[in-house]
Amino acid sequence: MNMNRRIRIVDTTLRDGSHAVKHQFELEDIERITSALNNANVYAIEISHGDGLAGSSIQYGWAKHSDDARLAVAQKVVDRSKITVLLLPGIGTRDDLKLSIERGAQVARIATHVTEADISEQHIRMAKDMGLEVMTFLMLAHMEPPEKMLEQAKLMEGYGADVVYVVDSAGAMIPDDVKVRIGLLKKKMQVEVGFHGHNNLGLAIGNTIAAVQEGATVIDGTLGGLGAGAGNAPTEVLAAVLDKMGYVTGIDLYKIMDAAEDIVRPIMRRPQVIDRSSLILGYAGVYSSFLLHTYRAVEKFDVDPRDVLVELGRRRVVGGQEDMIIDVAHELSQKKNR
Repeated sequence: MNMNRRIRIVDTTLRDGSHAVKHQFELEDIERITSALNNANVYAIEISHGDGLAGSSIQYGWAKHSDDARLAVAQKVVDRSKITVLLLPGIGTRDDLKLSIERGAQVARIATHVTEADISEQHIRMAKDMGLEVMTFLMLAHMEPPEKMLEQAKLMEGYGADVVYVVDSAGAMIPDDVKVRIGLLKKKMQVEVGFHGHNNLGLAIGNTIAAVQEGATVIDGTLGGLGAGAGNAPTEVLAAVLDKMGYVTGIDLYKIMDAAEDIVRPIMRRPQVIDRSSLILGYAGVYSSFLLHTYRAVEKFDVDPRDVLVELGRRRVVGGQEDMIIDVAHELSQKKNR
């Protein structure tokens, strides 16, 4: 029954994958990856700092190159795929969106915490007024009951979003969690529903397939799974699995496999594996991008990263509270040395 059902895949190697390389992508790597994704006919290619437009900062991590420089090299090689950018209200601005349009962006992804959809209204309306397709993110969606998430999703729909995403930022969901949330949004909303998963519990592919089976029509992946925490659903694997299931993505399977194997894997700083720290991210429900920040903190304070992440989960920290990692590591160090 899936024959000819279209699934759009957004590849976010050059945004979510930025976390895994400490936001230090070389411009030539950005050009090669973008070109390969475009040639493989991926629907959209996301290009931003890991924390979105204007995310380069001491709080989130300094990027090697500006938003303008990254988008400019991508713009030169894209003629099939759409360029998309991520914007977090409070970080990215109207001027950042204008710049991205000048550099070829056709899609904006506006992201908030799962309880803070109300802060996205002006950004969604602004992006729509600029002629962009707007996909919205409800991050750390596991932290609230499905009914609460639906309330927030309805706000984004009302503001003009074209797609509303359930985002498993911590890789904390299991397939049943995904099915309930996607199914509820699909039943109660008129706009398309999307899903973005992380692999901290080893479920990124399984959760994404569960989302598709419940009606999600837009999904995310990264080449080789490159991304925060234990990484994301690998785009090349999603393309293969969905093809076997009878869905249509439009992606050239051989070309997307080659892009992952020949271009991205050689520049990975570490294998995208589920080690004990990334596993704890999913178990404790902590934002996946906190992992490398945690590694740096525990080197300074000589504490177990698992203890830090579990405590961050207990405190229900969210994106933007990266400074809490240092506080927690310091507190645990003080207790350890008493």
